[in-house]
Amino acid sequence: MTTTALIVTLKLDQAAFEALDALRRAHFPPERNFIPAHITLFHALPGDQAAAIQRAARAIAGATPAPRLRLPAPRFLGRGVAIEVTSPDLLRLRARLAAEWAGWLGAQDRQGYRPHVTIQNKVPPAQARQLYDNLAARWAPIEAAGAGLLLWRYLGGPWELAGDLPFAGPAQG
Repeated sequence: MTTTALIVTLKLDQAAFEALDALRRAHFPPERNFIPAHITLFHALPGDQAAAIQRAARAIAGATPAPRLRLPAPRFLGRGVAIEVTSPDLLRLRARLAAEWAGWLGAQDRQGYRPHVTIQNKVPPAQARQLYDNLAARWAPIEAAGAGLLLWRYLGGPWELAGDLPFAGPAQG
């Protein structure tokens, strides 16, 4: 029996989410856009460990202030465009979760982590370059915060929300 993989993402504050999701809806191929704008923290945790993963995520989120985020610039992906995310708070949170789930991390989740919000993917390179050039010319950095952790079940395309775990309080500093 195959279990459904779990994905963990950062829930964005409402203003950042609305702005980034509008970009994603405008530029992500609609036939592939199954989910709203997000920052993936882990791509594939074992679904048969869902209860333990949810317990750890709930405990860590509940003891962590919302991470502060800066979205400084677009990033060209070759066949898409993402918005870069810089955040020492987010990197510390992800490292803590990775240590908790070390035995369950696949190759993709063990490699270097570069947070971003994908707003376009799997398009011809010329189309991606055009969007990147357009966004890069007019981009103003966004200050944002995380609002919690979201747990998702991967359904072979669409994702199904399996948990919405808020942080302990607002971003500090």
